[in-house]
Amino acid sequence: MTHLRPLFSVVCLLLSVLCFSGCASYKLGTGTMPKFATLFIAPVTTETLIPQAREIVTTQVREAFIKDGRVTLVDSPADADAVLRISLTGYDRTVAVARQDDTGLARRFDVTLRASATLTDQRSQQALFAKRPLAATRGVFTDSGLVPAEYQGLPLLAEQLASETIHAVLDTW
Repeated sequence: MTHLRPLFSVVCLLLSVLCFSGCASYKLGTGTMPKFATLFIAPVTTETLIPQAREIVTTQVREAFIKDGRVTLVDSPADADAVLRISLTGYDRTVAVARQDDTGLARRFDVTLRASATLTDQRSQQALFAKRPLAATRGVFTDSGLVPAEYQGLPLLAEQLASETIHAVLDTW
């Protein structure tokens, strides 16, 4: 029995090397690097009448790219390898849940913020994609009124739209 201990030790060592060698090259993230290193995000434009939406969406998109870290944001298009332009194209609300005491009134709306994004390679002046549709949908409860509920839901919509934007710009198309 004692002559099997060295063999058992060698087998255990080989198994552990084989098991852990598969994780040696693992990296967090999508594994793909974008075709550009620097990005300028132009201030968001809007075709909708949502107060302060441009500023909130612009801030959320920039913060999302900073957190992601795959590209460096720059302050001007001249310093960038690529330029991202986002335009808010629509804002819709649909009734999701009616009130129990009055079915003619809504208790919850699903609101959708729609946008289109264009990403241009500054070096070649070619559009990597143009007017790509983006959308974010959230539910808002109207217990304290529709206007306050929509105002409180706008940063959440902007955050979700920023996430959609990152996937559109940095992940494999």
